[in-house]
Amino acid sequence: MNTRTQPISERAVVLGGGGSAGNAWLIGVVAGLHDGGLDVTEADLIIGTSAGATAAAQLGGASPADLLAAILSTPPLQPSTGSRGFRPISSTHLERTNAIIEASTDLADMRRRIGADAIELAAAVGAAAQEGWRETVSARLPSQEWPPNTVILTAVDADSGEPVELDRHSGVELVDAVAASCAGGPAYAIGARHYIDGGYRRSSENADLAAGCERVLVLSPLGGRTRHPAGWRSDLAAQVEELRAGGSTVETVLPDADSLAAFGDNMMNPATRPPAARAGHRQGLRLAEKFAGFWAR
Repeated sequence: MNTRTQPISERAVVLGGGGSAGNAWLIGVVAGLHDGGLDVTEADLIIGTSAGATAAAQLGGASPADLLAAILSTPPLQPSTGSRGFRPISSTHLERTNAIIEASTDLADMRRRIGADAIELAAAVGAAAQEGWRETVSARLPSQEWPPNTVILTAVDADSGEPVELDRHSGVELVDAVAASCAGGPAYAIGARHYIDGGYRRSSENADLAAGCERVLVLSPLGGRTRHPAGWRSDLAAQVEELRAGGSTVETVLPDADSLAAFGDNMMNPATRPPAARAGHRQGLRLAEKFAGFWAR
């Protein structure tokens, strides 16, 4: 399902993962940029990973202002056990995946190991959990149709450990592509294959997929951090270095102090969404003028 079927043009936006808070922050930043006169939703290429995949799909179906208003007007939910078995990422899960990462020799080995573990988890929770997760993801999307511009949502084939790039030509419905890219626990099945979170591809940003673009704007809720060994060069700084070496002009947006305070100590907590969105909006407004020349055609 790897599909880079359309030529890459001038401008790319990269939306990184980061849980409930990260998704809200991304929407807030994009809305703030828009209110400041910078519409990054018109990018030639949008790359979304995990929570960023959800944001990419949401921005393809509704305006940044409407998405921000929806976050701010919805009473914050409290953490739950998830949708029929697709549980929020827990400390136990992080400990298990950290152990897998520590035992892995490289990115490819890690993807295979975590993929196998996620398939076991999926078998344990059963088919109803997948159905519930799909319903949850579907309810988050203002449109079930792929956006008209080039949107790439990242995932990993859990059966093979190979990276996967899903777009509107992949033969996969948008809701399934988003559900796969956000599958941080049990693997998500599409047909006969299983998929896991796109953050396991290389990083929570996967900005390297913007190679060849003239200008690249990266929004990273996790601040470019990685759980991987430094030698794997999977951190955002390494990707930015590669993009610039290839001729791209790159700007990054990392959470500022107010945004980090809004995130708290659990970015999976839905209660963080309104404050994270507000902080992101303020940050986007401040950055709009700075990025105006960079983004203008």
